[in-house]
Amino acid sequence: MILVDAVATALLSPLLLVQAIRLRKRALRLPEASGPRHGTTGTGPPLRLLIVGDSSAAGVGVTEQREALAGQLTQALDRHVTLTWRLIASTGATTSSTFAQLQSERLKRADIVLVILGVNDVTRGGPMAGWLRTHGQLRQLIREQTGAQHLYISEIPPLGGFPLLPNPLRWLLGRRARRFDAGLRRDLSTEPDCSYILLPDTLDPLDMASDGFHPGPVIYAAWAKEIARRILSDGPFPVLDVRKP
Repeated sequence: MILVDAVATALLSPLLLVQAIRLRKRALRLPEASGPRHGTTGTGPPLRLLIVGDSSAAGVGVTEQREALAGQLTQALDRHVTLTWRLIASTGATTSSTFAQLQSERLKRADIVLVILGVNDVTRGGPMAGWLRTHGQLRQLIREQTGAQHLYISEIPPLGGFPLLPNPLRWLLGRRARRFDAGLRRDLSTEPDCSYILLPDTLDPLDMASDGFHPGPVIYAAWAKEIARRILSDGPFPVLDVRKP
């Protein structure tokens, strides 16, 4: 796959450059969701959650955090636990920029950490080996700073299905995203305190945001529901039936 991608990129580079320039000029730039990025809510056993990530974690694609991943996830969890949560996320964040940011912060203790990164690393064209190394360093930094019992690492979204991207750029980025994601999944398989979280497999491109690149509220809700299900089934607190309203 790597050889095919390299050859295709070399052969198509003039067209890919034109497409990338046009894309930057016409892409709709949506703001991050407004609203709280930390708080305590719910009743039940205590749970401290840290969410770290890029624009999808920051809620780009919806207006308010209550519609975004963090808001939907806290709503799904606070019916079962007393949740203390914090969101550290920004548009354009890469794994290396997030690593640098967390190095400069004094993070509070967390029981679990959700990491949503990779899209910007894929689109910026750096080598996969370097990205995997940095991601591993980020995971270790999170463990050391927060004392987290468990890390949840989200799948890299399937860029090959993003409506905004024209072909062949979409095709190449889709292949690259799958390769990065497979490498990440292999690394996580050797770390017992990490869980890999698949995106919902029933998502419709029509449910994406108006920019054709970020999730809309339906996707955020489905994604949050799956993450909550995994957290509640894995957690160090009583396992609860997440199917209950």
